[in-house]
Amino acid sequence: MMELLLPPGAYFVSGIDTDAGKSYATGLLARMLAEQGRQVITQKFIQTGCTDRSEDIELHRRLMGIPLQEADTAGTTCPVIYRFPASPHLSARLEGRRVETAAIERATQELLKQYDTVLLEGAGGLLVPLRPFDANGTPHEYLTADYVAEHDLPLLFVTSARLGSLNHTLLSFEACRSRQIRIAAVLWKLYPAGDPVIAADTRAYIADYLHTYYPEARLIDIPKA
Repeated sequence: MMELLLPPGAYFVSGIDTDAGKSYATGLLARMLAEQGRQVITQKFIQTGCTDRSEDIELHRRLMGIPLQEADTAGTTCPVIYRFPASPHLSARLEGRRVETAAIERATQELLKQYDTVLLEGAGGLLVPLRPFDANGTPHEYLTADYVAEHDLPLLFVTSARLGSLNHTLLSFEACRSRQIRIAAVLWKLYPAGDPVIAADTRAYIADYLHTYYPEARLIDIPKA
């Protein structure tokens, strides 16, 4: 019997930075889960740089090999979209708006009524701010990681063998440990492969870290699309 990659439920997908390959990893993992017979859908946490439908959701569907779903056209898979391509707190401010995370949570719960697994792809890394400082400089202290912790979402973390990724990965893991965020799996991008010596060492170090601090976490290979 094929081993299930992940139990059913909602998961948050983050990564080492904006160009970590989260969208590719999310779409390909969704396809892998669907091939195991799972009813899986992807959701975009917040999309910036768009005016209509989430371009990341469109990429997910192409990678999954399926057309846009009814939940996509209804806006359920990405209820929060801003035009300016920047951090959500800035994009929202430029439109005179405020990031309302309640809409995101409602969408996730609605999707869980129709699918057994929801992969919620984040915007940028874990410490991307969702709210700006007040005019008097008072911090709101509400970051993406705070949303993940508040809603107790298991994390799927995208990283790779590229030089510098280990440092960014470990910094993100420190943020998870300080907020008691559960790491369900590290999604290891096999492409680009990078230097084989660096790749082997980075993978081994991450595997040891997970074994020490998150023994239930998986290390899942995400191949080239």
